[in-house]
Amino acid sequence: MIASVDDLAAKLAEQRYLAEPNLATTLYLGLVLGKPVLLEGEAGVGKTEVAKALAAALGRRLIRLQCYEGLDTSSALYEWDFAKQMLEVRLGATAAESLYSERFLLKRPLLQALAPDPAGAPVLLIDELDRSDEPFEAFLLELLSDFQVTIPEFGTVKAAVPPIVILTSNRTREIHDAIKRRCLYHWIDFPNAERELAILAARAPDVPVALRAQIVAFVQRLRTTDLFKIPGVAETLDWGHALVALGAVELSPETVEATLGVLLKYQDDLARITGPTARAMADAARDARS
Repeated sequence: MIASVDDLAAKLAEQRYLAEPNLATTLYLGLVLGKPVLLEGEAGVGKTEVAKALAAALGRRLIRLQCYEGLDTSSALYEWDFAKQMLEVRLGATAAESLYSERFLLKRPLLQALAPDPAGAPVLLIDELDRSDEPFEAFLLELLSDFQVTIPEFGTVKAAVPPIVILTSNRTREIHDAIKRRCLYHWIDFPNAERELAILAARAPDVPVALRAQIVAFVQRLRTTDLFKIPGVAETLDWGHALVALGAVELSPETVEATLGVLLKYQDDLARITGPTARAMADAARDARS
């Protein structure tokens, strides 16, 4: 369905995701070669949105596995419907050897992604893999290599058509080399001003043009300061929506002060920017884009 890198970039743009050329190339190669794609970058730069936009562009189902510390196979892959099994045993309706058949299998995201789908192979998003434990990474190796998993009581389940796999990481820890070897890799950085302006126009078209330019100028300047957590594109979009909700048509020091909590999520960062710094940055953004 995708003829070229440019075709893929155009289809993503239709979903309001503006993929820069290197990212579009990596995603295209992932589709053509049937390889998982690992996306790393700071929180809020649009990694999760890549998978959402790709699924929508291809007309495929999106299956998302949100990773967290302690994630295990019962949450990620499968578990047995114990209550149903016990009921069947009590009723004498099922032989003991048949209790571990597919009708008692509760499929979790990874197993769902291997199942046939009339619409085509789904997009499997393994989100924030760095939040999981290393044993879970090891468990993923079979899936990422052969698009199959082994269930001890049931056997090996292999995808007839491999899913399109996107993994993301905020790099709170290093992902193991064995995972990286099985993936194509791309680092998503913060966008430059021109690109961020285009993203804001595509994703928040209700923001007035002049205000849009001032927002981007302010955020770009904010990212050059010494902050614990630099705001991402997600925060830029949230700020645009917040300012529209307040009826703002341009940045004023008072409005910036009142809404800094949309951009900054740590007290130390707020304390560093609030006051004269915020006013000076608001004035500079307004003057630079006036």
